[in-house]
Order: sequence, then C-alpha cells, then structure tokens
Amino acid sequence: MHHIDQNMRACIDACLHCYGTCQSTAMGHCLELGGAHTEKRHFTLMMACAEICRTAAHFMLIGSEHHRHVCAECAEICSQCADDCERIGDMQACVEACRTCAEHCRKMAA
Repeated sequence: MHHIDQNMRACIDACLHCYGTCQSTAMGHCLELGGAHTEKRHFTLMMACAEICRTAAHFMLIGSEHHRHVCAECAEICSQCADDCERIGDMQACVEACRTCAEHCRKMAA
C-alpha cells in the first residue's frame, strides 16, 4: 500500500467535495433554474469538472504516478468552472469548492 501524506489526503478530500458539489448543483440547482444554468457550455463544464475531480481523487487513491498530470488538468478545469459559476451567479458553494480544489491540485501537480 502506498503512503498518502497529509497534503495528498487534503487534495483527495477537496477533489471529492468538489465532485459532489458540482454534480449535485448541476443536477439540482441548475436543472431547476434553467436558462444560463443549463446552457450547453456551462453545463458541460460542470460535468467535466465533477468527473476530473473524481478521476484525480481516484489516481491519488490508487497511487498512480500519473496523478500529477491529472491534478494539473483538474486545477485548470476547476478554475474555469469556478469562474463560469461566478459569472452566472447564485452558485457560491460551487465557486468555493472549485477554487479550493484547484488550489490543492496545483500543489499536487507541482
């Protein structure tokens, strides 16, 4: 079994939190409100963000040496998702989860 240090554990937790937040916000809040919340570009970005977060957590949990690459991509997608959720508005939980995850993933990717 590989060792998961404190920084990696924090990153895994941030990724899983962001995954859950983006997924549930998209499927609940966004679908209920419609309009800008369900525009293809925004909704696809939220789904991509949720999936890359889940994947990054998975790569760290299994001890894959490729986790740095995945975390770098995760940080980029989370930053875009945070900006887009902020642009649309009324999605503060998503914005915060994405920004926190991006910050942790940037450290993991370094």
